[in-house]
Amino acid sequence: MKTKLLLAESFFYLGLGRYLKSIPFSKVAPSLGHYMEETAYETINLNKKTIASVSQAINIMSKYTFWESQCLVKAIAAMKMLEKRNIESTLYLGTARDETGELVAHAWLRSGPYFVTGSEGKEKYTVVGKFAKKIGGYENET
Repeated sequence: MKTKLLLAESFFYLGLGRYLKSIPFSKVAPSLGHYMEETAYETINLNKKTIASVSQAINIMSKYTFWESQCLVKAIAAMKMLEKRNIESTLYLGTARDETGELVAHAWLRSGPYFVTGSEGKEKYTVVGKFAKKIGGYENET
């Protein structure tokens, strides 16, 4: 039952992430946290299981949405789910050139030392933006 609820929650947050992707980024950015800051690389060991569960739920449900749920949508959804659980995270935005020279973008989410979403291929991208979602009542100071 717990897994089903987590999957349903991830479906909801993937929908929210897709909606947020559809509106101008300048309106969404303040809700993502502190611009060009990062959260700590250490985490409480108790969070490891929760972070892994959120990551798994997002990656599973993203395959079953009837809307596009790629890297940015997954990163936003996972960030919101971790925020709900009082777990800090950092969302990274990166750009690179593909084989044909076209500009491509990627987003990924890290919480402590763990990559929650988008870790595959992230090393090919240059970080052009990052947002730290800090917990403790000061996350909206930008």
